Amino acid sequence: MKLLIDADFIVYKNCIAAEFDIDFGEDIILVGSRFSDAYYNVEQDLKRTVSVFLWDQPELVLFFSDSTNFRKELCPAYKGHRNRKKPCGYRRVINKLKENYEVIILPTLEADDSLGIYATKNPGNIICSPDKDMRQIPGWLYNFEETVMISEEEGMQWHFIQSLAGDQTDGYSGCPGYGIKTATKLFNTEGYKWETVVDAFTQKGLSEKEALLNARLAKILTKDDYDFKRRKPKFWVPTNAGSGTNNGTEFSDEKN
Repeated sequence: MKLLIDADFIVYKNCIAAEFDIDFGEDIILVGSRFSDAYYNVEQDLKRTVSVFLWDQPELVLFFSDSTNFRKELCPAYKGHRNRKKPCGYRRVINKLKENYEVIILPTLEADDSLGIYATKNPGNIICSPDKDMRQIPGWLYNFEETVMISEEEGMQWHFIQSLAGDQTDGYSGCPGYGIKTATKLFNTEGYKWETVVDAFTQKGLSEKEALLNARLAKILTKDDYDFKRRKPKFWVPTNAGSGTNNGTEFSDEKN
């Protein structure tokens, strides 16, 4: 069993913590960093994560986001507000980690997606991530507070909830008037069906196309959502729309 770690946030926060300003006066301020501090604190965070589990020397796999993001093909404004450059030492820390750990970065994918693909292709491991998006992925999840088992049905349900609730930090709005609680209440009443998602959007004067865009932005990829030969994601499409039954998912390269 391996620990699959969302290392983006660990490296990011520790590199920021290691930064310092040098004020030369005359309108010149430079930002510096202590690489040794940043790397040491990353290692300490990894050790703290390992210490939660009761077996010796678990194998770690670290996941990072690529510098480009396929979701911008769907929505150019996706995460557009996150325009801060990476902190000092960020790339250097990752390069150092590659010497000591298995590091996975897949082209155009966020760390969440790479985690989802790896975890579903290699079941039985534990995802370690504080990101609520990972509740879409079936299997063990350690959110840095507790370890829970996510079923396939629960993962599908959470995807639908996020499709309605949106995620302002990621830059997609979901359906107006819905948050996690109101979306959950709606699905518990009307059922976890694609028609429920579409009806919520249409009642707000929005189209099924807008509902589909939010569902695709919300979807964390699994092994079924990825073309391993082309090394490209497949965009999510609903099935059984209008059937009144719980939907499965099919996957397609179509982009409209």
